[in-house]
Amino acid sequence: MSENPTKHTKVLIIGSGPAGYTAAVYAARAMLSPILVYGSEPGGQLTTTTDVENFPGFADVIQGPWLMDQMKEQAKAVGTEMIEDHIGSVNLKSTPFEAIGDSGQKYTADSIIISTGAQARWLNLESEQKFRGFGVSACATCDGFFFKDKEVAVVGGGNAAVEEAMFLTKFASKVKLIHRRDELRAEKLLQKKLMENKKIEIIWDSAVDEVIGDGEPKNVTGIKIRNLKTNNIKEMKVDGLFIAIGHDPATALFKEQLDMDKEGYLLTKPDSTETNIPGVYAAGDVKDKTFRQAVTAAGMGCMAALEAEKFLSH
Repeated sequence: MSENPTKHTKVLIIGSGPAGYTAAVYAARAMLSPILVYGSEPGGQLTTTTDVENFPGFADVIQGPWLMDQMKEQAKAVGTEMIEDHIGSVNLKSTPFEAIGDSGQKYTADSIIISTGAQARWLNLESEQKFRGFGVSACATCDGFFFKDKEVAVVGGGNAAVEEAMFLTKFASKVKLIHRRDELRAEKLLQKKLMENKKIEIIWDSAVDEVIGDGEPKNVTGIKIRNLKTNNIKEMKVDGLFIAIGHDPATALFKEQLDMDKEGYLLTKPDSTETNIPGVYAAGDVKDKTFRQAVTAAGMGCMAALEAEKFLSH
């Protein structure tokens, strides 16, 4: 097969989702003719979220996949070239920057915006995946509202799990925090607040074995929990299960080239999306482990495009 000629662009956007699509809208409107390369799951985490009630501008509940389709069409309409490919390697050491797709396509770019996102870690139970979006969630700030006066469980033992459990007490009548060890990893101050909260019960030395629910419409009715010390399994009635065992940013591609923290999130300059390499920007969950919202990702996508535009004009 003959090699595709190299594709050159002023702005190469790697990854879709609210950050990538928003960056594309701004870059295209600045007449930079961006190329956006999206992988096998365009739209990112929002495409696994059903009801979205917190994206500004929509008084009625909207669907995550629909919102991503709209952003994608908008980016296309203003002049973004969209290519489905998976970027397998990048070279940021010399300019123009280079990226090679699994398709064999070579891309060169004067600036790059990275919006490859992050994936929530799951327990990888068949039953968990079956009820994902129907009572099983990895985001309390997204879905807590749907569990008013209901009983929910949270899995995890770090800061995220403790924060999710505390947040859920605003809505749920009871929150059970399930942790596989006999002590939490979370900061001591957070632990103290957690222990003082009457709505939260901690279940130590335990793991979720199975999510139980019923048919149409699908919803969670309970979980089976295994005590890791005794191997006893007990069934517990809950209306929702929140998985809070961390996220993995999609940054393996940039190891050894871009600065990241110990968890692999890309580091950027304060009040900026610029990485340690001028002309390379990071937006959305690939660099943000604090907020992780569609609207903050979109905001960073806008920032990255504006910063890239300024960089290119010098």
